[in-house]
Amino acid sequence: MIAAVLLAAVAVVVGGMLLGSDRSAAPAPGQAKAEAAGTLRAGAFDPPKAAPDFVLRGSNGGDLTLSRYRGKVVLMTFGFTYCAAVCPTTLATLSEARESLGEDADSVQIVFITVDPARDDPAHLQGYLSTFGTGLVGATGSEEELAKVRELYGVSAARQGDGPDYAMAHTSSIFLIDPAGRLRGMMPFGHDADDFAHDIRLLLKA
Repeated sequence: MIAAVLLAAVAVVVGGMLLGSDRSAAPAPGQAKAEAAGTLRAGAFDPPKAAPDFVLRGSNGGDLTLSRYRGKVVLMTFGFTYCAAVCPTTLATLSEARESLGEDADSVQIVFITVDPARDDPAHLQGYLSTFGTGLVGATGSEEELAKVRELYGVSAARQGDGPDYAMAHTSSIFLIDPAGRLRGMMPFGHDADDFAHDIRLLLKA
């Protein structure tokens, strides 16, 4: 039931973001005023919904649950360490946004959930994520465990190719979760660090 509700919510959010994705277009009436009032630049979940919790294996050792980061803004994304462009770009952008917050950086946690458990074990994830700075943690598990988490969040993933250098096609959006553990927004790939920093500041005040 939760998965169905979230899938419907994700569809609505994606549709809304597609309608407003041309950032070069003239702002709609009242858009500047709404921005000043504190509107998320991500597509918003309205009303906010509790982010489904899960238990996976963390790159930093032991179990990783979403609830352990209650009290922080969580930026959660799905990907794989052998990704050529999208995943490293996303992680670099999120890390840049986090570091730009100064003292508030410690109130932000970046969670990277692999879609490629065959190659992304905890130790490999830890080494990969360490190249992007601090404040990042990876999560992996069995194919079944990861598929269940993806279903909860409406995320897709599919293997492309049969050889050892196969790729993974997957949802590239980033989920924004507030300190109370609520899904507040979903940012599509391609936004810069300033957009994330803007939304993080709003969520830290929520």
